[in-house]
Amino acid sequence: MLRVEHVMGFPVSLRIDDPDVPESAADAVFAWLREVDVRFSPFKPDSEVSRLDRGEVVELSADLTEVLDLCEHYRVATGGAFDVRLPGRGLDPCAVVKGWSVQRAAELLTAAGARRFCLNAGGDVVAAGGPWRVGVRHPEHADKLCTVLDLTDAAVATSARYERGDHIIDGRTGRPATGLLSLTVVAPTLAEADSVATAAFAMGTEGIEWAAGLDGCEVFAVDAERQVLRSAGFPVAGERAAAA
Repeated sequence: MLRVEHVMGFPVSLRIDDPDVPESAADAVFAWLREVDVRFSPFKPDSEVSRLDRGEVVELSADLTEVLDLCEHYRVATGGAFDVRLPGRGLDPCAVVKGWSVQRAAELLTAAGARRFCLNAGGDVVAAGGPWRVGVRHPEHADKLCTVLDLTDAAVATSARYERGDHIIDGRTGRPATGLLSLTVVAPTLAEADSVATAAFAMGTEGIEWAAGLDGCEVFAVDAERQVLRSAGFPVAGERAAAA
């Protein structure tokens, strides 16, 4: 099964290799992501996030409470470099919502019986089964890859400057984070991979070591000097086969 839809402002593709998984499982995935867009987008005035930001929400939903708790966890863990409540800006938890919601979608697939699938949300990927070969875009050349990895029962996310410019802000300074060109994180879930990638990018070069030190996380980064750095366990395609 192969489905592609534009949701939450980016293309989402789903490939399921299990022949017995019903079409309704894919329907549930895209219905959930559309619901997330309505409820959590800071760009929609009637979303729960926008209403909270205006002080109109009395009781938070369990989902938004979970998202905001994750945001606070990474704010504290990065010493304030990652912050969804920057001065002069509205509440914007998108850096956590994307990975969290796509991971939840992957769990819907697993509950429906899918064992081998790849869910790609704007370049951030959840892979079940495997190995799946996933390319990481070169930070300066859109038609090239800077690395390819083998992903099995894991997730990968990249934060970079190439799509939206200097949009990630270091909350400690209030200025754009410019120490890195891109940073990719592999983790057990996309909720973690996506949040850690953004949080580490906001920290600049110090974020590479911070992210690599987290349990279950592997890192591949290109800094502003075009130097490539990666943790020892980052699953670059072919390396284990070559070593064997």
